[in-house]
Amino acid sequence: MDLGLSGKRALVTGGTRGIGRATVELLAAEGASVAFCARNAESVEEVAADLRSRGATVFARAFDVSDEDALKGFIRDAAAEFGGLDILVSNVTAGSLKGPEQWANSLSLDLMPLVHAIDEVTPIMEAAGGGSIVALSSTFGFDNVWPSSPNSYGAFKAAIIRHASAAGHALAPKGIRVNTVSPGPTYSEDGDWGKIKAGRPEVYEKVKDSIPIGRMGEPKEVASAIVYLASPASGFCVGTNIVCDGGMTVRTQF
Repeated sequence: MDLGLSGKRALVTGGTRGIGRATVELLAAEGASVAFCARNAESVEEVAADLRSRGATVFARAFDVSDEDALKGFIRDAAAEFGGLDILVSNVTAGSLKGPEQWANSLSLDLMPLVHAIDEVTPIMEAAGGGSIVALSSTFGFDNVWPSSPNSYGAFKAAIIRHASAAGHALAPKGIRVNTVSPGPTYSEDGDWGKIKAGRPEVYEKVKDSIPIGRMGEPKEVASAIVYLASPASGFCVGTNIVCDGGMTVRTQF
């Protein structure tokens, strides 16, 4: 299936590992030019070099997306480098932290980068005749998947879904679609579940066994949903939330 991404210009935040890296690689494989960022300069250069060795057009920078000026500057510079932007994928999270500081940290890393990025990219996409924005959330945004105490992670993942839905309806008349992907437990060796498997294997096995499909997701599987929503192939999808969790959550969508 041709997703119609050849020649498109994409920007991904958090693009050096896990779902983010898989998304960057899949966009590049589909023929898109890809800008991406992450905090670790060495990782950014490593991924950029790997993609360029495969013929991809890449624009990469190391910085912290909680820095509003740095994020907006990166978006402007990527648009200047590529001659515009057609796709934005917001994929950064503070993870699950302990203590009161977790709420401020999650606000600055989970929600506000999406808010700032949408604000900055909207006129760029509008000038190009439209575009697609995909926000990464989590099943924790709408379901207490397993018993846990109140935490910032789930609260701000819920906020991402709500903000993306509202932005999708507001921006659709401008030709800009906004949608969300909510993955369930997704395993990669360098991700949270890789660390849990190594340090607390009983927790890993318990969660894995609770997933009807019998395993955790792979980054490339979530990336496939993201790239579909980013592409013209999903042109009638606005404000939707695709759940990729192997059947772990049980709900009926009307």
